[in-house]
Amino acid sequence: MKKVIITVVGKDSVGIIARVCTFLAENKLNILDISQTIVDGFFNMMMIVDFTAADKEFVKLSGKLESIGEEIGCVIRVQREEIFDKMHRL
Repeated sequence: MKKVIITVVGKDSVGIIARVCTFLAENKLNILDISQTIVDGFFNMMMIVDFTAADKEFVKLSGKLESIGEEIGCVIRVQREEIFDKMHRL
């Protein structure tokens, strides 16, 4: 299984989760775990997503997610699990 880590950060507004999750479903990306919180009006979400069934390349999908982030006023970052793990090793 190929996993990716998706983070979404920005001012809270209606539809952030819906927009991101709709994109994931349309591209056959299954959400394995999700955590979200709102602190003082700022939205923060972290997702672990199964990338195995994706029908498009990682670079194309991550670029589109970043574009969606711009449209909804958030910063969306997508990282492969192995890169994320290496960056956060103690």
